[in-house]
Amino acid sequence: MSTDRAPRRIAAIPPTIRILVVLAAAVAVLGGLWLARDIFGPLALAAVIVIICYPIGPTIVRAGAPRWVGTTGVILLAYVVLAVLALLMTFAIMEFIRLVTDLIPDFTRMTQDVYAWLEDLGVNATIGSQLSSIFSSSTIVSTVTSLSGSAMSVLMMFFFVLAYVIFMGVDSARYARAERAFGPSARPVLARMRDYCAGVRRYFVVNASFGLIVAVVDGIALYLLDVPAPIVWAILSFVTNFVPNIGFVLGLVPPAVLALVTNDWVTALIVVAVYIVANVTLQVLIQPKFVSDAVGLTLTLSFFSVVFWTFVIGPLGAILAVPLTLLVRAVVLESDPSARWMRWLSGDDDAAKEGEHGAARPA
Repeated sequence: MSTDRAPRRIAAIPPTIRILVVLAAAVAVLGGLWLARDIFGPLALAAVIVIICYPIGPTIVRAGAPRWVGTTGVILLAYVVLAVLALLMTFAIMEFIRLVTDLIPDFTRMTQDVYAWLEDLGVNATIGSQLSSIFSSSTIVSTVTSLSGSAMSVLMMFFFVLAYVIFMGVDSARYARAERAFGPSARPVLARMRDYCAGVRRYFVVNASFGLIVAVVDGIALYLLDVPAPIVWAILSFVTNFVPNIGFVLGLVPPAVLALVTNDWVTALIVVAVYIVANVTLQVLIQPKFVSDAVGLTLTLSFFSVVFWTFVIGPLGAILAVPLTLLVRAVVLESDPSARWMRWLSGDDDAAKEGEHGAARPA
């Protein structure tokens, strides 16, 4: 009897109160994520990597191998992915630190030139001093030192991810038996999770494909323009391609500034022009269409998700913004048939089709 009365009591609560309770719960959850961002960030990254690598496990099992071999295959593939990412990032960071350290005299010279130019234009001395101090040697040394300290925190996060991958890889084989254990009642939830995992894999495949193209184009262009460390900036282009909408700007600023310091303003403008032609064409005009088809998110929501998740869990949130947003939609909206219109607003065209046919989303 108490089980039957509970839904009635909930339904009797005024809608305004229910909305306030939901908002309060959401704020509490997000506040908890913000406080635990150093733990949640690596956990989310490990989950995404296991989702990407998971298909190799069932493939190995279907080939006749024991289930533990498939689980081991998932973990090993995840470790290979992590090792490649770690090597690329370590190489890029070390090269960047070495390059900036060697170019401190050039940055100092440019700072003096900028200050003299601003004075010739009649700019207030205080403003000119503030603007030119951005490229001062003390600022650069402080930035490099901060980056070195951040590298240690990234290394600690990497060890957390390694441990999480093992646990999640082992548990993924257990979750695969959920339908057998709980029967048809578990199918809707499992179907949503399968759709979510498939969407995450499609998203990263699309981004990695376009990121590789952009990295090759940018690296070759920077090499031909004689901009120092073109491989570093190619790696940066590849990584920032996983940041929706604003990744292009993040990947453009460092090589453009470096071209200005080591060469001249003409080379810097050429770098900007190359990035605009190549990156904007691929990342802004072509890639969003493929991403939208892969995951069903609007451009507005994709951009907002970057800002939102970066605020909640830090820089890692920019890369994991789309997977985390898809997870929220799968857990919160797709479980509620009355929320189809909200799914459609988020970019999920299947929601409108379900409304037309009056049917549940196919498993």
